[in-house]
Amino acid sequence: MNLRSAELGKEYIIRAIDTEDEELDAFLFSLGCYSGEPITVVSRWKRNCTVSIKDGRYNIDNQLAEAILV
Repeated sequence: MNLRSAELGKEYIIRAIDTEDEELDAFLFSLGCYSGEPITVVSRWKRNCTVSIKDGRYNIDNQLAEAILV
């Protein structure tokens, strides 16, 4: 399952990041978004969603939300 279909407010553990872009992988890693870390979908809109990773909240677009597998 990916973050796009995740339940709001429920904490998940990231299983994998499914991208082929090394820069994007490095960026997500710098945010603390990597396998084994907890992540929570705080809110969802048409084109993006807000996630909580560690002590931060970030807006990510739907394409990226689909690449984060929980």
